[in-house]
Amino acid sequence: MEKGMEPLNLQCDVLVVGSGAAGMMAARAAADQGASVILADKSLIGRGGATILAQMTVAVALGEAEEDYPDIHFADTMKGSRGLADPAIVRAIVDRGPEVILEAESYGVKWARTPDGKRSQAFAPGHSKARCVYVDILNTGGATSAGLKKAIWKDQRIRRLKNMMITRIALHEGRAVGAVGFEMESFRPVSIASNAIILATGGLTEVYARNSASANMTGDGYMLAAEAGAELRDMEMVQFFPIAHLFPPLVGIDPIMWDPFRYKLGGRLLNGLEEEFMDKYNGEVAGKYTAARDQTTLAIFREVEAGRGTPHGGAYLDFRMVPEDKLKEAFGPVIDILRNQGVDLTKDMVEVAPMAHFMLGGVRVDDRMRTRVPGLFAAGELIYGMHGANRLSGNAITEALVTGRIAGETAAAKEDGGAADASAAIQAALEAELSRLHSFWHPTPVERDTASLQAFKRKLQRIMWQGAGPLRTEAGLSGAYKEISALRAELDAVSLAKPGRFSLSLIEKLECDNMLKVGESIILGALERKETRGAHVRLDYEETLDIPASYSYSLDKQGNWSVQEIALPPQN
Repeated sequence: MEKGMEPLNLQCDVLVVGSGAAGMMAARAAADQGASVILADKSLIGRGGATILAQMTVAVALGEAEEDYPDIHFADTMKGSRGLADPAIVRAIVDRGPEVILEAESYGVKWARTPDGKRSQAFAPGHSKARCVYVDILNTGGATSAGLKKAIWKDQRIRRLKNMMITRIALHEGRAVGAVGFEMESFRPVSIASNAIILATGGLTEVYARNSASANMTGDGYMLAAEAGAELRDMEMVQFFPIAHLFPPLVGIDPIMWDPFRYKLGGRLLNGLEEEFMDKYNGEVAGKYTAARDQTTLAIFREVEAGRGTPHGGAYLDFRMVPEDKLKEAFGPVIDILRNQGVDLTKDMVEVAPMAHFMLGGVRVDDRMRTRVPGLFAAGELIYGMHGANRLSGNAITEALVTGRIAGETAAAKEDGGAADASAAIQAALEAELSRLHSFWHPTPVERDTASLQAFKRKLQRIMWQGAGPLRTEAGLSGAYKEISALRAELDAVSLAKPGRFSLSLIEKLECDNMLKVGESIILGALERKETRGAHVRLDYEETLDIPASYSYSLDKQGNWSVQEIALPPQN
């Protein structure tokens, strides 16, 4: 970014950062209220984030497969959270779930139907009812993204900015009044004055070596929120998807694609001795899929620990008992993709193992998606409250759609009276950010690339996986924190050449910085939480405490994390 380049100065009623399902729905909702909206994303609009990768289901109490109500969905979600979900957030989401599913359908999302015309609703582990709608085959997220993209594309009230990196929230008298950053292609500085800012940037699982995220899920939104003064909660809670593909290597296959087929066909999980084992841990009956994700993840690792893992350190997934015609019906064209790469599911098993998949903690909001910073809102995977210590399958897109709609409605309503003229504050924030970024990218007089940032990222991901991954100990976490601290000095010393057009190394250094900081938060919270609860497994503290607690995170002026234990009220 050239400090002398003429900045682009924009203005809107509502700025939405991130264009997955939550961001696009927030933009749609705010525009519906008459607000002028800018929708900014560091990727292409509707193409970044996790939504477009989601293949499976959306949990909602429509009651078309069987009698069902939001109260039951609420109870299932609270139970599945292992005592850590925020009842107000869960209630807000499950109550409006049916409404937003029908809204998405009006945008062209074609939920699968039964022969009698009802929406198909599947059962998923942790839910007591068959309530999960979907789009066949493996296209729920893609279809949802396409529908929302169509819904916003021709609206003149919504301006779309692709390849836009937002790096700082501008504050005036403690209120969020805009944001600053740069155009990634040209490094032109950008300021956006806005009455309200909605962060919908998704998760942070790119910090792990083995993850299912798109490459841009580097935790940017958590840092934007925390640096603006928002509270984060339970950052130690990261969900690991239990049956992600491990071996043999496959091309063109999403590693988490096995789950829906196991739903439909009852694929068996076997240890390295080809024995079923889930019954020993969760009483799961052969051919049934009832254990929640945190339970299955732990069971697989227990088998590996006991020396009963597969050759590559996981479990076998077996469909050999399923008739070939049923396999072809369920897998559709995927069966041919697998066979062309040497996997014949009538004869072969595949190896699966846990993989970082979803961030359960995040930005603390109320049931209107307001953070504690006036004018700043958050939605989607970025927020804390819906999942606690374990996310039920199907609840992610529901959360994204509903919280996006609520955030957009609230932001457009100007409930706090709106912002005063803050042009001077925004200009000052832009100038300060330009100076910060310049010194961050070029910390020494020698302006040249001095390191491979991809190698740096891989080193960070390895440290996080080994020390703060699915299985945690005091020694492992403490060691990871020391290594992360050493990486901080290493990253600070990296001096990059002045950018040409789309100098990727500058963006990578920013993303690595965010990954380091959110990695620190995960480790610090995991050290504080001396128990095993849901996705957080401490091998040295295997019991779950009777009284659950939440952990509150905030940043001080020096950029250091403060972590405080918060007692939770009893849940009925």
